Amino acid sequence: MKYNLGTYNYKVFESIKHVDEDGNEYWLARELQNVLKYKEWRNFYDVINKAKLSCSKSCENINNHFVNVNKMVKTGDSIRTISDYKLSRYACYLISLNGDVKKEVIAMAQTYFIVKARKQEIFDKDYDKLSEDEKRIYHREIIRKANQSLNNIAKESGVRNFDKFHNAGYKGLYNGETANDIFKRKKLNYREDILDNMCSEELIDNAFRIVHTNSKLKKENIKTEKDSCDVHYNIGKIVRNAIKEASGTMPEDLPTPKESLKFIDKKH
Repeated sequence: MKYNLGTYNYKVFESIKHVDEDGNEYWLARELQNVLKYKEWRNFYDVINKAKLSCSKSCENINNHFVNVNKMVKTGDSIRTISDYKLSRYACYLISLNGDVKKEVIAMAQTYFIVKARKQEIFDKDYDKLSEDEKRIYHREIIRKANQSLNNIAKESGVRNFDKFHNAGYKGLYNGETANDIFKRKKLNYREDILDNMCSEELIDNAFRIVHTNSKLKKENIKTEKDSCDVHYNIGKIVRNAIKEASGTMPEDLPTPKESLKFIDKKH
């Protein structure tokens, strides 16, 4: 069965989520393996080990996020024991980051678990209770991770001029504006990042553009720079049209925050 991004967000990952007697959410590695389309356990086990290493480097207790559990399974006339893991949301997040980026579902898992993990990480507040700057930090981090994945896929899709490739997406979303045009319109200082100077709504628009460009490049197995740029432009245009149809504010008409996220980060 083929799923689109929305289906993965709200049906697939949620459908294999479990809740223990204390109300804690967890996922079973064997079930997640199937959703992430790893045919062999040994290959997925390697991804789990990489995720555990990432967990230890972030000074988290591995045993709090990767709990080894055993299962009894029947094969023919015999019963044997296989290992499995109870995974926290954070563990799933790390697994998605260490997974095979060539798999379309990995990009979708990254989006799902990054969103959920970041929401849980930011002061354990409900999203609606976050300040505007906190929402900006949250969405900027999502874009940072999504752009890393997009650059990897774009390189495999024949892109060599990354400025041209990223400008194609901006042109579609911003009605012809390049990154430099956006920079000038926002009246930013030398070497300031335009993404660090966007409100949360504008960042959401760009995150949507990035994630779906990533998905389409992989799905259609694009192999030339021109086709990759065309895909990025068209996705940007689709997002723009969706905003228009919803009577939303065009991204170029959204206000520029008073402070850059880089400045806010230094201040705090």
